[in-house]
Amino acid sequence: MLIYSNTVEAFSNDVVLNRISDILVENLKEKHIGGGSPSEVNSWNNSLHFMKDVLDVPSIPRECEVAIEYTIPQTSKRVDFMILGRDEADTDHVVIVELKQWARVEKVNDVFCHSVLSDLRCNEPVAHPSYQAYTYKSLLLNYGGADEISDKSLNPCAYLHNMPEEYREVLEDDIYSEWIEEAPVFLKSDVLKLRDFIGRYIKAKSSDDRLLYKIDLGKIKPTKCLQDSLDSMLCGNKEFEMIDEQAVAYDYIMNAIKKAQLDQKKHVLIIEGGPGTGKSVLAVNVLADAISKLKLNASYITKNSAPRNCYQALLAKGDAKKMVDLKLAFRSPHSLPSVPCNGIDVGIFDEAHRMQKKPYMYKGEDMLYDAIYASKVSIFFVDEDQRVTASDCYNIDMIKQYAMEQEAVIETENSFVLKSQFRCNGSDGYLAFIDDVLEIRETANKELNSKDYDFRVFDTPSAMREALRIYNAERNKARMCAGYCYDWNVKNKRGNWDIVIEDFHAKWNLENDNVFAINPDSFEQVGCIHTVQGMEFDYVGVIIGKDLVYRNGHIHTDKTAISKDDRTSKIKQCKDDALAEKLIKNTYKVLLTRGQKGCFVYCEDESLRYYLKERTKMNVELN
Repeated sequence: MLIYSNTVEAFSNDVVLNRISDILVENLKEKHIGGGSPSEVNSWNNSLHFMKDVLDVPSIPRECEVAIEYTIPQTSKRVDFMILGRDEADTDHVVIVELKQWARVEKVNDVFCHSVLSDLRCNEPVAHPSYQAYTYKSLLLNYGGADEISDKSLNPCAYLHNMPEEYREVLEDDIYSEWIEEAPVFLKSDVLKLRDFIGRYIKAKSSDDRLLYKIDLGKIKPTKCLQDSLDSMLCGNKEFEMIDEQAVAYDYIMNAIKKAQLDQKKHVLIIEGGPGTGKSVLAVNVLADAISKLKLNASYITKNSAPRNCYQALLAKGDAKKMVDLKLAFRSPHSLPSVPCNGIDVGIFDEAHRMQKKPYMYKGEDMLYDAIYASKVSIFFVDEDQRVTASDCYNIDMIKQYAMEQEAVIETENSFVLKSQFRCNGSDGYLAFIDDVLEIRETANKELNSKDYDFRVFDTPSAMREALRIYNAERNKARMCAGYCYDWNVKNKRGNWDIVIEDFHAKWNLENDNVFAINPDSFEQVGCIHTVQGMEFDYVGVIIGKDLVYRNGHIHTDKTAISKDDRTSKIKQCKDDALAEKLIKNTYKVLLTRGQKGCFVYCEDESLRYYLKERTKMNVELN
């Protein structure tokens, strides 16, 4: 969406007359877009004066167009500044400028190749400006509405107009070379270099007077580049191979998508499945083929960022640029309010049971309503037993109700159910055993056969970690995780460790580690429900805190044992004790079912430890 567009000359006049920020604020209000805070106004008044000076040369024609705070369709991302024109060969170009007021910058470390520490963000890692500018190019290129836009016509850069020369070495460090090559970074002393960069592409007014509006108003669709790229990513990627009923469900879904293209009606599908039944594998296949084969604008959407980031990384296979290309294909539901009706051809909502009505910072009124409204075809993957916070509020009946309210076609009266177990060594018996042990439901699986699944109970978390370490050395597919009981001391600067149990010391997974499940450096950290839900490992080690105990022959929960730092589950504050109990048990069920080959357990409660040993006599690990 265009917030401001005008000629270079008119822009220059608006800056000189000190009215540019007033115009931007007014336009944001008219278009019902958030923004225009005092800090943002200050940044406009500062940065746009510098851009006016950069463009104030005869070599840049005054009739060329500029756009400020261009909102990329279906995202909350805003491009600071764009200049449109054509070069000597009469080829149209768009120069993208990411503006920063930073005056100091540091590297985070040699691993954070996309991030830096800036003086304006309280030493919190933020995207490197060149990477940020490149991602805007990628979003416009891969989902742009204008056919005239190509890779060579988009030219991103970053301008840090307050940054002294002494920080060039940091910003242009070799770990950022991939992004700087795509989007050069200009500092305080680089005005002439920036002018030359712009002048290379902008020598005359654009040959197409409507180019800017074509970019803004064109139908969002994946480009052939992204289609081909996704197709090649999925091909031969064993992480996403479909088996048996997953393939049947895939056919069922693709048939509904094709019907929706013919009848022009909304369609809603509901896919049910417990842990390890392949919901996410199916979802990623549908995403890839909807984009690459059907050439539709499709998005995988889930509240939890961990699976989004991990699936992007697994598909891209280490290619950082492909990761950027996939950004709009994997998105948060927080982007839904910015999407028009049917703006997404195929919306794939994984872990739909985790969706919330109006979570913190959500700009819409109802996340489920917005999901169906934004999508021509909505596919909801659901397991109601995996609700883990008090705010997780939707179920299958509500999905159907909302679908009917929007006159959507509900595909079949009953959901398609995935039953085959591909996790926990394919053992349905293990899942039934966990339900019985946790007293979620009574089953016939009172004992666990060691041949079915490698389940071990440890007397110390240190011994559990060392046993996991052996298996992690094989394929980097073993991780530790824990319930909500432990404080985030490191994050809140209260100490060097988050979880301390006798000689065991560990930190929660790194706050800025978006791919905990596959990051080779994350083994020593402990994951929480949000970093492991939707993911799987060969072996998982679960630390069960004092919120789950065994007393008088039964499992009991204690919401008071939940950490004071937990602000997401809202279990500790939950007034409904039955709901709090259900959420605690659901949390541990999720954690205990992440391992494909085995699950190792340590319980802080000694009675629970002994009880689990009794229930798994053949699988006790003596320490």
